Amino acid sequence: MSNLRTGGQILVDQLKIHGADLAFCVPGESYLAVLDALYDARDQIKLITCRMEAGAANMAEAYGKLTGRPGICFVTRGPGATHASVGLHTAFQDSTPMILFIGQVARDQAEREAFQEIDYRRMLGPLTKWVAEIPSADRVPEFVARAFHTAVSGRPGPVALALPEDMLTERMEAPDTKRYARSEAAPRAHDLGEMMRLLSSAERPLAILGGGGWTDKACHDVRVFLEAWHLPAVTSFRAKDRLDNRHPLYVGDMGIGIDPKLGARIAEADVLLAIGPRLGEMTTNGYTRLMPPVPKQRLIHVHPSAEELNRVYQTTLAINAGVESFAYAALQATETGRPAHRSDWSAWAKSAREDYEAWIKPVKVPGEVNPSEIFAWLNTRLPEDAIVTNGAGNYAGWLHRFYLHKRFHTQLGPTSGAMGYGVPAAIAAKAAHPERIVVAAAGDGCFLMTGQELATAAQFKLPIVVLVFNNGIYGTIRMHQEREYPARVIGTDLVNPSLAALADAYHCFGATVRKTSEFEAAFEEALASGKPALIEIITNPDAITPTSTLSGIRKAAQAKH
Repeated sequence: MSNLRTGGQILVDQLKIHGADLAFCVPGESYLAVLDALYDARDQIKLITCRMEAGAANMAEAYGKLTGRPGICFVTRGPGATHASVGLHTAFQDSTPMILFIGQVARDQAEREAFQEIDYRRMLGPLTKWVAEIPSADRVPEFVARAFHTAVSGRPGPVALALPEDMLTERMEAPDTKRYARSEAAPRAHDLGEMMRLLSSAERPLAILGGGGWTDKACHDVRVFLEAWHLPAVTSFRAKDRLDNRHPLYVGDMGIGIDPKLGARIAEADVLLAIGPRLGEMTTNGYTRLMPPVPKQRLIHVHPSAEELNRVYQTTLAINAGVESFAYAALQATETGRPAHRSDWSAWAKSAREDYEAWIKPVKVPGEVNPSEIFAWLNTRLPEDAIVTNGAGNYAGWLHRFYLHKRFHTQLGPTSGAMGYGVPAAIAAKAAHPERIVVAAAGDGCFLMTGQELATAAQFKLPIVVLVFNNGIYGTIRMHQEREYPARVIGTDLVNPSLAALADAYHCFGATVRKTSEFEAAFEEALASGKPALIEIITNPDAITPTSTLSGIRKAAQAKH
């Protein structure tokens, strides 16, 4: 009996072997054979058709971030791949497993600048862990297995595979592979002993939690480890869900707009135990919270990629290990030899927690809408497993400061700083977890970059709730503009449609909030609608951050200049 299959059929069979259950796409003629094979697999792999490749790629990235399994995205060649590259960049900087499959010109047309032809090995190299073009159908299982393994192993990240159109239609025999298995480095016993010695000698220690590769088990083991040492912990940029924000040892995050008292505490720390984060620009405030090349704090850096260790910061102790394997080993070592921590740690941790609790209290702002009060209310309204997503913009600073994450896999935000991420991420989250409430936060500029994906949410009956904070400007850029070139405003004003009316046009629920007091009823009505919902929240542009106003920034800059 013949076992001939098309390249497209072989590819889809491999996706099933590797456990893919959801894929995102914008269809294209360059991979019609894959779409045809997905038709036969539609009961096993749900295909969500998106309105633009940036949205599809962001959805795949969010799925990978939420599940720890590679998010799958299909796009066509040329424009499709270039649009999707933003999702690859986010996956790379956020250490998210993802596989982007790209339709490609036929092999006999290569190197002729054929219609929409691009050499993806050159184009996407800096944005991926691995990029390749599958040369023949019989090698599809090999390439796909390597893609899955590469995406999840070590420091997780994205992979891109180009699929020549004629390769997908040729029929060949190809043996299937086994399901992928993640490879993860584990800490050496010597490293754990040295870590315990450094912590035991500390006067003012802090843990920093973040990066990719976390699991529920890792979060549990890290929490128990922190409790055994009574070690206070902060989280890196957009990684607040690694530790319950209500826990007495959680003392804040190292993102944008950090509490000055926490910044001072990090500077005062004598030992920093960084579990998972890269310690990049946003977490370190432009590499100033820790000064390279040798920080004054003794740094213990745990990271799954050996290439990241000692890359920017020379450590006191570098531990090449995945987060889950490190957390388990560190907890076992702690239980074997109880820590002799310093008696003054409790006071240090208690003081840090008190500072954090004061920092998250709502503040006064100009205008009729107070975002800090909105997020404080959501803390009491949303269940612990609610997923909250966001893109990039000053509106996100209110979310990150005033909303508390109680469980792992409840925060989806791009450390890459990509706008337009929140709505697609929310759609992916709702597709993966239809039983959970999913809320997307966006600014007016951020939302209109991928807002057309509301049509996707409506088509696939995914009732997300989108909160659009509309201040009529590109807020972050205006803030920097006023700081550097006060009163010389150009290029940052926006004229928006009625976003509530736009939601209605997409067959979604739409509402407009002009006062804080109106938000609760609008939110409850949005949830009760059973449809994708958008709440347009009109905010005063002067309320640019929780700690400053645009007019105040301008005045200070004018005095300086």
